[in-house]
Amino acid sequence: MREFETRDYPVFEMFNHQWGLVTAGDAGRWNTCTIAWGSMGSIWGPPNGGRSVITVYVNPDRYTWDVLTESDTFTVQFFPPEYRKALGYLGSHSGRDEDKVSAAGLTPKELAGGITFEEAELTFVCRKLYQGQFQREGLADEIRHGIYENWDPHWMFVGEILEVEDKR
Repeated sequence: MREFETRDYPVFEMFNHQWGLVTAGDAGRWNTCTIAWGSMGSIWGPPNGGRSVITVYVNPDRYTWDVLTESDTFTVQFFPPEYRKALGYLGSHSGRDEDKVSAAGLTPKELAGGITFEEAELTFVCRKLYQGQFQREGLADEIRHGIYENWDPHWMFVGEILEVEDKR
């Protein structure tokens, strides 16, 4: 068991209330976007030996989606409460149009081949294992007609956790 697998991560609090960022790419080309939908668990291994994973969900209209689909790795970051305004900015502006990270006041840095931020208190570095779009016909009626009535369903990205930087 790896050290990070013994830690307690309040997953529901992290995604539902704290938000986070998913960042894809490398020093040559990368982008980040705010996420509030995600999960953690284990999959694709024998009993007591599944791979520790993070799953994030990204709208295909986001520029980060472009970079995620082309990348083998991605990072997921969580921040102290004082960065909530920065996360809001990153979630409402596109990296296609501006240097939104500088405008939000964050400092990018490389970590294990991916990109994270100096200000992040928790970063998961992940190797992408799966990517795919939710299919409308597989969604419950209230999701299909409520959330996805007028736009395309999100894509799911499952990443095996390779490394964790935890400053908490």
